[in-house]
Amino acid sequence: MHLLIVEDDPKLGRLLKRLLEEDRHLVELETTGRGGLETALEAPGIEALILDVGLPDISGLEVATKLRESGSSLAILMLTARDTVGDRVTGLDSGADDYLVKPFAYEELSARLRALSRRSVVAPTRVGTRLVNGPIALDEGLRRVSVGTRTVELSPREFSLLECLLRHPGQVMTRDQLLDLAWPYGVAVTLNAVDAYIHYLRDKLGEAGARIETVRGVGYRMAAP
Repeated sequence: MHLLIVEDDPKLGRLLKRLLEEDRHLVELETTGRGGLETALEAPGIEALILDVGLPDISGLEVATKLRESGSSLAILMLTARDTVGDRVTGLDSGADDYLVKPFAYEELSARLRALSRRSVVAPTRVGTRLVNGPIALDEGLRRVSVGTRTVELSPREFSLLECLLRHPGQVMTRDQLLDLAWPYGVAVTLNAVDAYIHYLRDKLGEAGARIETVRGVGYRMAAP
């Protein structure tokens, strides 16, 4: 999953980010409510928000409320040290999908994220997301890619690789990151496989394939829109 953590405790935020990345998630980290709200509304591809209630500027409750008022269906897991029934009701009424009380075991956090992920798969508001970059358009719901008016037939691996790049325009993705995100867990492949599939992908995209830029010695990035 592509996750956003909004947590003002730097030690806890860094720890959660590291553990989630080790579990093969892609993770963004913000330390303020306003920064988290902006990222949640504007960053492409965020699937779930891990949101602390007690933030230094605006509270997590306000962040959740503003997200729902904007029409966002982003899955929200709220973190708080408050454990009364009233606190839980307030958090859920503000728009949170789930509620986890500090201190918590990482295993429970991970399980709750898996549950949110299962819900999001069947939610109608999550179906049919389109990722667009220049003439390239990818429809996640229909599993369809086009360049301008031309439909492009991609293999499942090429589709996953393009999806990863489109979700992070302008961001350098290392070969290791692309392997983790675009290949099934446990499949034995080498870093050279990334280079080969990038070549196939560029070829099928035609002139638009030039939007996939090589960052020598590091990996690849999709040109900013």
